[in-house]
Amino acid sequence: MDDNCQTTVNAFLEEHDLESPPENHVLDLSAEVGEIAGAINASTEYGSKPERAQVPRDELGDAMFSLLAVCASLDVDATAALEESIEKYERRIEESGNPGSS
Repeated sequence: MDDNCQTTVNAFLEEHDLESPPENHVLDLSAEVGEIAGAINASTEYGSKPERAQVPRDELGDAMFSLLAVCASLDVDATAALEESIEKYERRIEESGNPGSS
């Protein structure tokens, strides 16, 4: 993730007085991810035609914005968090051959 993305979102939140507690941003993130799921369900006819999967780019952007807003509200560096997650997945793959936690 580009550090500039987080800087841009942080500035936007501040400029438009949209800074909120984490729980508010998490609710927004949940709604945005739901819209992505809805787009996938609709475009694939509820999974029967997975090759037709489509999500409008702006919906993905909305989810990214919301996630970065969560990071801002928790004072978390999104790039560092992503790097930590990738390291965790790599470690799991090395140990078990699977990136999953189970």
